Amino acid sequence: MADGPRRIRIAAVGDLHCGVGDAGKFKPHFVRAAERADLLLLCGDLTDFGLTDEARILAHELAGLKIPILAVLGNHDFESGQQNEVLRILSDGGVTVLNGQAEEVLGVGFAGTKGFCGGFGVRALEPWGEGVVKQFVQEALDESLKLGMALSRLRTAQRIALLHYSPIQETVEGEPPEIFCFLGSSRLEEPLIRYDVTAVFHGHAHRGRRQGETRNKRPVYNVSLPALRTAPAGDAEIPVFEFDLDR
Repeated sequence: MADGPRRIRIAAVGDLHCGVGDAGKFKPHFVRAAERADLLLLCGDLTDFGLTDEARILAHELAGLKIPILAVLGNHDFESGQQNEVLRILSDGGVTVLNGQAEEVLGVGFAGTKGFCGGFGVRALEPWGEGVVKQFVQEALDESLKLGMALSRLRTAQRIALLHYSPIQETVEGEPPEIFCFLGSSRLEEPLIRYDVTAVFHGHAHRGRRQGETRNKRPVYNVSLPALRTAPAGDAEIPVFEFDLDR
């Protein structure tokens, strides 16, 4: 009998906002996810205030998992200016933190960066006027470039992008429209289309939709933990997604 298609199971969640009082809070969820998945993705806002003490607690919560862990940082992880130490603590704990890098894991290519805001489509902020506005837009352009460079290094049939900010408007809908521009940037979508990613995972949109798609119909998953908890099913478990490696 011929073997069936090879598949990979990916657990993904963002916006843990791990605080100094959260010891023991996440480990049961991580353990259950590791039993159901081949690897774990963490989509930013790993800590609440970007403190090293918070990062140490999260690293302890993740300790002992027998599956690879890939992550990107989020805006909360930058809050206290300790992001380099947060990154080091998580890396020392076995987490591969992506900041414009590419990794191949279990035959699948992963590219990750934090991303940035600026809005979507015709309502995206343009680099015009005051210097501070141009700097703001340049940050989104730089993050898009980092994502594209990471994707360009992958030679795998499947390429998966890991972000904190959303690359499309669809998965932030449900949030107040006034803050859409702070939840992501459509500038991040261009490299996703150019390199024809298999799927995209992001967080940040606590009240956003759980799934959308890029203009070329590739799935985009909002795996923000608050969004998972406020969905109709009220699912607080870390979701697991399956992909066919023989596509």
